[in-house]
Amino acid sequence: MTLLETVFVVALVAKLVAELVLDALNRSQVAKNANSLPSELDGIMSAEKFAKANDYTVTKSRFGTIGLLLDAVILAAVILSGVLPVAFEAWSASVGDAGWSSALFLVVVMIVLGLPSLPLEYYEQFVIEEKFGFNRSTTKLWVVDKIKGSIVGLVIGFPLLWLLMSLVGWMGEFWWVYGFAIMFIFQLVMMVLYPMLIIPLFNKLTPLEDGDLKSRLMSMSDKAGFKCNAIQVIDGSKRSAHSNAYFTGFGKFRRIVLYDTLIDQLGEDEIEAVLAHEIGHYKKGHIPKMIASSAIMMFAGFWVVGYLAKSEEFFAGFGFATPSIGIAFLLFGLIGGLFTFWMSPLFNVMSRKHEYEADAFARDVVGDWKPLSNALRNLSEKNLSNLMPHPAYSGFHYSHPTLLEREAAMKSGE
Repeated sequence: MTLLETVFVVALVAKLVAELVLDALNRSQVAKNANSLPSELDGIMSAEKFAKANDYTVTKSRFGTIGLLLDAVILAAVILSGVLPVAFEAWSASVGDAGWSSALFLVVVMIVLGLPSLPLEYYEQFVIEEKFGFNRSTTKLWVVDKIKGSIVGLVIGFPLLWLLMSLVGWMGEFWWVYGFAIMFIFQLVMMVLYPMLIIPLFNKLTPLEDGDLKSRLMSMSDKAGFKCNAIQVIDGSKRSAHSNAYFTGFGKFRRIVLYDTLIDQLGEDEIEAVLAHEIGHYKKGHIPKMIASSAIMMFAGFWVVGYLAKSEEFFAGFGFATPSIGIAFLLFGLIGGLFTFWMSPLFNVMSRKHEYEADAFARDVVGDWKPLSNALRNLSEKNLSNLMPHPAYSGFHYSHPTLLEREAAMKSGE
């Protein structure tokens, strides 16, 4: 085993052990509160719903352990078995090593690596989600979604990868700077095009129909100083009973998207508060801040790939005879998560700060913290949320504060 392979094994084991420990801590937290409804949740969730939410959390956690172990085994096998160098050498010998062939090799490898997870995804959707009353999908719709997703990924991903592979010959040593610029621009363009071109392939988006709710939401938007070009409703209920709302696009292309399940589950004052929260993300500048942080991470990633692509020792350490920009991207994509995982708490801290600010904005616009609090309580109950996760687990996996944390912040006026 080479030095780099040893580093890979250590990083893989460290991440796997950390995730298993975090899952175990969270399950132990659930078990500790399983016998009775904690006093903190009195009036928020019934004892029956709390028990069901605990069962849902533990079931998903135990099933997630299987996924973690499977992913680790597959990744270890792919990296350590030597199959990638052999496959790439055979591919290059038969197809060539032009930019398009390297890009296609990456696409094929990623599709193949995604196949083992399909049975787990199917089980989660049609057994676990079905058991707890969330599944609204059908096998046919699930299969069609997978096929559509693969086609969209191929249509978008292959030309983009081909362009990135070609930059080395066009731009020389600093190709990665141009690569970052292209990907950053692509990300901005997709923020606009995704809701217009991609989402309609999977879901139906319709304008919120005229009526008291729309009038109330538009009035609140004006009060908040937000020119709302469109409030759209997405038919999320065709796949799941889970509910959500999100903000997409920027500038004149910005729009609010509400799940139809959200509208069914909440009262008008609660929906108004949820929308005010989403507007708060825009008014507080969270969108450009997240874009900027994403750009920094992307720039760092391209720098790393550019650096590794010049290192013969790096490729030799994983069994490749010659350097290849395509392989540099592939190895970075496969291994990078082992290291960025440890940065999750940092990103979650920033995300939670934004959520607190958006909550405060909604409270001030609506004039009371209770409508948003009631909305969050209803959504937590309907989605069987784990309202008392272990702090360590929450730090790594929760981009939003818990319900109790959000309510405490809103009550205190923060």
